Formats: sequence, structure tokens, C-alpha cells
Amino acid sequence: MNTVRQGTAAELWQDLLRDAEKRSHVPLDESQESYLVFLLLRHQNDPQLLAHVQALDWLRAQALVGQSRADALRDVGDRCLLIAGLFPTLAQRRRVSLDYFLTLGRSAYRDLADACRSAYAELFAHLAAHYDALAQVLRGLRETPLPVPAVALAPARRPPGMRVH
Repeated sequence: MNTVRQGTAAELWQDLLRDAEKRSHVPLDESQESYLVFLLLRHQNDPQLLAHVQALDWLRAQALVGQSRADALRDVGDRCLLIAGLFPTLAQRRRVSLDYFLTLGRSAYRDLADACRSAYAELFAHLAAHYDALAQVLRGLRETPLPVPAVALAPARRPPGMRVH
């Protein structure tokens, strides 16, 4: 049976992630959970997510400097994490192993940690170190029953005087 969930998008993603943590038996710390919520919010309406060639994007990021490089590396790491977690069959369709996305994404986060300052460097080094666990929790999302919006459960209402034939 589907569960009715209400709240902001961030609250809904957080609830779904906590369910996925339990299902996958992989506990996340607060920084990991918060980052995954941010990641899912940021990419939930990204129609180009699966269209990128991650290795080419990673190579392009290496040629950039400053904030442009950091943003490009984060994007590669994020997309690889989403693919490894939510779309693992894409690796098979592209004739690469799932480890390809895990290794490339982890590497992007490590490079980002090296390119960032203090707090961000620590965050991305931490995320890189736990990259496989993050992907495993995201795979747990694939097994989560989709929440039913409250309006879907409300009985259909007809305007007064309207007849059903």
C-alpha cells in the first residue's frame, strides 16, 4: 500500500532517503543525508541527466580553473552518483560496468576536495570516501513505493447539478 506523504520537497526526499537507508541497511550521517537531499532536489527536474558522457565532462572539468572547475567536478560526481544509484542499468546499456560510474564520480569528488577550501574540501573528501554507500542508499530509493499525493486519495467531486450518464 502506498503511503501518503506531505511536506516540502526537501522533507519528502529526506523521508524517502531515510526509508532507503533502512531498506539498504546503510546508515548515513547528517552531512551525507543532507547532501543527498540537496542533490536530489537539484536534479529532480534535470532532463539532461542521462544524456551526458561523464568521462568527457570530467576531462573538460580538468581544463577549467577556479569555481568553474569546482562546479564542473561537482556536476560529474553528482551525476555519476545518481546514475550508479538510481539508474544502474544505464551502465549495462552503455556497455560499461557500474564501477565505471562509481570510480569516475568518486574521483570527481576527490578532485573537488583538492580544489576546494576547508569545509567544502572536508565535505567532498568525506563524500568521496563513502561514495559506494551513498550509491547503495540511492539504489534503496528504487525499491521505495512512490508516495501518493493526498489529492489522489480524495473522492472525485462533481459540480452541483452535474449528472453522470
